[in-house]
Amino acid sequence: MAVVRAAEIQRVAVVGAGTMGHGIAQLAAHSGFEVRLYDGTPGVAESALEKIRSSLEEGVKRGKVSVREKDEELGRLSAVDLLREAVVGAQLVIEAIPERMELKEKLFSELGGICSEAALLGSNTSSLSVSRIARSATHPERVVGLHFFNPPYRMRLLEVVRGEATTDAAVQTALELASRLGKDPILVKDSPGFATSRLGVALGLEAMRMLQEGVASAEDIDKAMELGYGHAMGPLRVSDLVGLDVRLSIAETLHRELGAAHFEPPQILKDHVRMGRLGKKSGAGFYQWEK
Repeated sequence: MAVVRAAEIQRVAVVGAGTMGHGIAQLAAHSGFEVRLYDGTPGVAESALEKIRSSLEEGVKRGKVSVREKDEELGRLSAVDLLREAVVGAQLVIEAIPERMELKEKLFSELGGICSEAALLGSNTSSLSVSRIARSATHPERVVGLHFFNPPYRMRLLEVVRGEATTDAAVQTALELASRLGKDPILVKDSPGFATSRLGVALGLEAMRMLQEGVASAEDIDKAMELGYGHAMGPLRVSDLVGLDVRLSIAETLHRELGAAHFEPPQILKDHVRMGRLGKKSGAGFYQWEK
């Protein structure tokens, strides 16, 4: 069966309701899709829905969102308790679970038996092989990487990753989907770190090594890239927003896959993660954040 076309997508299932998952769900609902949000941990999807509600209510207070827009967006969102309930009838399934290959392989294997054969299956992985993930799917030709950036409803880029088996039709659907979501896509082949993680992590790890060596403060290292190179945000602040545990996982994957010394995680990153200083989501990382 041919993969669904972007114009035909009406219902979206988002699997994984963490920072990225609930952000993607909110983006999809804002873009007019009916969205079902599922997480394997009980209560997480419902909690994510409350975060979205609070975000929209804050938008109403600031005059950025109308009451009607808030109500319509929330009306398109629902949290469900079962994977089957989320994906049955969905033309698009977006996976946003933790960056562990065995978890993603298990999920995509399960999806084959419960979702439509025409549905586009997207993985929000930022570093793992889309081709390997796809091999677990019943129809690997319809699996693509859909790498969003945090926060998904604000960041314009969508990195579309083509796996070894991904068809031209699936790629075209993904690229057209980006437009429906208000994103500006890039298309990359499946390789370790793709384009964005490989470049971004290399810069972030070097900034961490500079901080570890006492070259400059976190603020001044970031300011160097913001004012000297025109970056909207410095690499250490970006790392805090991404999550230092996520950054560590990606760095370990890239170091293992590519063998390059500059991807070896510095001790300061390992120490932060070990101490639970994960960045904005924990309240502290290279910066202090309000939880």
